[in-house]
Amino acid sequence: MPEGDTVLQAAKRLHTALAGQVLIRSDLRVPRFATADLTGRSVLEVISRGKHLMTRIEGGLTLHSHLRMDGAWKIYAPGERWRGGPAFQIRAILANESHAAVGYRLPVLELLRTSEEAKAVGHLGPDLLGPDWDPDKALANLLQDPARAVGEALLDQRNLAGVGNVFKSEICFLLGITPWVPVGDLPPETAEQLPVLSKKLLEFNRDRPNRVTTGRARPGERLYVYGRASRPCMRCRTAIRVAEQGDGSRERPTYWCPTCQPGPHPAR
Repeated sequence: MPEGDTVLQAAKRLHTALAGQVLIRSDLRVPRFATADLTGRSVLEVISRGKHLMTRIEGGLTLHSHLRMDGAWKIYAPGERWRGGPAFQIRAILANESHAAVGYRLPVLELLRTSEEAKAVGHLGPDLLGPDWDPDKALANLLQDPARAVGEALLDQRNLAGVGNVFKSEICFLLGITPWVPVGDLPPETAEQLPVLSKKLLEFNRDRPNRVTTGRARPGERLYVYGRASRPCMRCRTAIRVAEQGDGSRERPTYWCPTCQPGPHPAR
């Protein structure tokens, strides 16, 4: 699932493949930008901002994309078979003499003036893996709605940018709180750990191909709770539980251990 760590990795791969080279093919398969032609322009850099990707292109342009749940950018060598999905799922192609970057199932794809990037990402809170990271600002953002559940507050990219559903569940487990506890009910020392631990986990995984929060390398043991419903907790052996959590517009599966994480949670 794309979160701040994996989006940063995608930005690095795209930057390596595209930056400093002239595009010999560009194809944006979304109605609004279908006639845009970037051929002949050089790619300057590719960066991540939270869960967003910004491909900056010669001439003051930025191609903004967001992967959400199942979008992906794939890199291919000339003549290599494209294997990211059926052709109808392709939303973007950027190619130079040595590589083709193909965007599959991209729910967000837009061409902006680089000077107007704030229209796409200006609402984001401090980036956990970016140069603007500010733990005090992130904490203040998280606490501005005391009645909001911790899990929802962590997922709100306006508070801090980069945490997704996996890290949300893992952060709450490591702090011994349920994702449904109101932020304002947390002891001050626990609340202060929210941005600190978020930063620590994403930094630890920024270059890892397989996300790890437990320190264990064995498949099935890399995460404490996420994706482990009905399996025994690695700490207390209680069965991990799962329930939907959201703000009413979008529900997401949320995992927790009812023994290690006492507090409010959905009824059975």
